[in-house]
Amino acid sequence: MSTTLQTLDRGLNALAIIAEQAGGLSVAELAERLAVHRAIAYRIVTTLEQHGLVNRGRDGLLRLGAGISLLASRFEPQLRALAQPRLKALAAATRATAFLSVAQGEEAVVILVAEPDDGLLRVGYRVGSRHPLSLGAAGIAILAGRPAETGEAEAVTRARREGYSLTRGQLQRGAVGVASPIPADPRRSGVEACVGVVAMDDLESDTAIAEVMAAARALAALVAPGDAAAP
Repeated sequence: MSTTLQTLDRGLNALAIIAEQAGGLSVAELAERLAVHRAIAYRIVTTLEQHGLVNRGRDGLLRLGAGISLLASRFEPQLRALAQPRLKALAAATRATAFLSVAQGEEAVVILVAEPDDGLLRVGYRVGSRHPLSLGAAGIAILAGRPAETGEAEAVTRARREGYSLTRGQLQRGAVGVASPIPADPRRSGVEACVGVVAMDDLESDTAIAEVMAAARALAALVAPGDAAAP
């Protein structure tokens, strides 16, 4: 049993390491990162390839495979179910439209929305709404949840440092958005997500920031108990 659990742990760690290397890495580099013999790394990679979780390109470098996207698509319904009550509470606390967004390719896509109960003027942010990751609080928050990259936008660097993104008028004139990344562990879901709120100029920013960051921590704890870290 000990050997089986160790092998599984190495496989999961291998996925996490490969996910962090956007440009890919070699089997030799993976073996070094895992602190195992190259032959063991080859067996781990072969097993992950058979399940579509890892792809070895013509250049010999390892990258995440399409199987990760399949796992992510199956996880999203669970994420929505976990997030719904928290999103309702967030909308009530901020008196703004609360949302849960995920990365799909180079876009941020809204998969869940909760509206406040009062009759305030609301922003047209609905399930299925999408926009480039480079724009809007949600997109910037998702990018901030990734490892730092050379040449990335200052807004992303700042959001990673502060734990949230705040934007004004980027997607809709007069709209203010606040979003925080939900720490993603590719070994569990492969989903890159964020939670946030959007409203018109009357959004109380300090309250929204505190509530959104708390919601992100709460959702991270539900998704991956024991692994959630405060932004």
